[in-house]
Amino acid sequence: MSRVPFYLLVGALLVIGIILTIFRHFHYDVPFMPGEQRQIWEVEAQVNFDAENGPVRIDLALPSNQPGFRLLTENTASSGFGLSYLRDDKARHAQWAIRQANGPQQLYYSAQLLVTDGEEEFLAEPPALQRDIGWERPYDTAAREVIDQAHERSADAFTFTRELIKEFTDQRQGENARLLLSQYERPVLLTRLLNQANVHARIVNGLRLEDGRRRQSLTPWLQVFENEKWVLINPRTGEQGKPDDLLLWERHGNAVLEVQGGSDSRVSFSMLRHNEPASVAVRNQFADDTLLNFSIHSLPIEEQALFKTILLIPIGALVVVLLRVLVGLETSGTFMPVLIALAFIQTTLITGLVGFLLVVAVGLVIRSYLSRLNLLLVARVSAVIITVIAIISLFSVMAYRFGLNAGLTITFFPMIILSWTIERMSILWEEEGPKEVLKQGFGSLLTAVLAYLAMNNPWVRHITFNFLGVQLILMAMILLLGNYTGYRLLELRRFQPLAKDD
Repeated sequence: MSRVPFYLLVGALLVIGIILTIFRHFHYDVPFMPGEQRQIWEVEAQVNFDAENGPVRIDLALPSNQPGFRLLTENTASSGFGLSYLRDDKARHAQWAIRQANGPQQLYYSAQLLVTDGEEEFLAEPPALQRDIGWERPYDTAAREVIDQAHERSADAFTFTRELIKEFTDQRQGENARLLLSQYERPVLLTRLLNQANVHARIVNGLRLEDGRRRQSLTPWLQVFENEKWVLINPRTGEQGKPDDLLLWERHGNAVLEVQGGSDSRVSFSMLRHNEPASVAVRNQFADDTLLNFSIHSLPIEEQALFKTILLIPIGALVVVLLRVLVGLETSGTFMPVLIALAFIQTTLITGLVGFLLVVAVGLVIRSYLSRLNLLLVARVSAVIITVIAIISLFSVMAYRFGLNAGLTITFFPMIILSWTIERMSILWEEEGPKEVLKQGFGSLLTAVLAYLAMNNPWVRHITFNFLGVQLILMAMILLLGNYTGYRLLELRRFQPLAKDD
């Protein structure tokens, strides 16, 4: 029979598993290492205005996901106001409204933003050019001369913008620049000049993040477009690129705050920075993600905790397959060591080993008496199960009486498995002798300890729970090991006499 389909299946499992794992890491930002922290910014916007004893409507621009920051949660506090979140042309804003308000009013909006590895953003459609730019004399002549000077020293839209900004710096500022600045604010003036030079540009508003700062205000930045690429430029210094600590609060060229029915409106910002585990940040980050909601992470916490243990079983199975197929270690029951290893995770290793040896040893003594009664198999195994329960209960009470609270964890052992282990070892004792019992018992305990060390590793627990693609990789490895037909490590002893003869 051709093995090609088999290797195709193994290859497909490996490829799919690796792709799912890498995709989850890079797309969902799930860390490979446990214990990683993510930086979170909590930003609060406070809106103040004086209501004019009538209906009031307030529109506040809101931040959204952007290179370097991902919006996690947002909350508002606005007593008596109705609130709606609106989206117009990809821009988000909160709209508060009330029928009657008078006097000073305060509204709050807070957001949690996760710091991510920012990537350059590309936009397919740049903003429309402002064609109806009108200049009064003599500003039209000054604007044309400033544009011509910057155009000669530039090669594209971005270098043109930088050269244009330099025309308004203190070192190079000429009469034309001073004349224009006397009439227009710098960001507005630069945008008019860029649009007149057929450069797509607009003003966006950013917030510089600094831990513990209060009553901060937004600062205007230039957003320049060319070849479906936008670049952020500081209108005061000409520096190109978005600083890591700059959050673009409003990045579509719209007003940040609009108040109807009020006066003296203003918005100020406060911010705090803190760290939290990456797993928590990722869960908050993709709480509404459709793909993630089809995974175990959308389950209640109790079920997730259960799956966190279940997903470790393939690791234990892989250890068993390695030891049996490649090493040739014999165990009492094929996957009994995996279940014992799961019990060790609950009891801790030393307590689990002592408890396991005590229960099995006492169980074997009692089982030897039952064998003299010539009972049927089902009745005998049932009697062993009841005996194991009695032994565990007795040891638990004794441990509690002696103040050994760790001994109470003996109840985590799978009683049915222990009963079958005692039954199997007892039969083995009668048929093969105590040497074979010790040999398989040692093999079972060694396998259980190695499986426990692998399954209880923090890195393994993190990977198996957060990257389900690893399960496919484990399956592919087990299938490959199942195809192994060579000698086992312990079987090499058979060739030892031949080596002596040579």
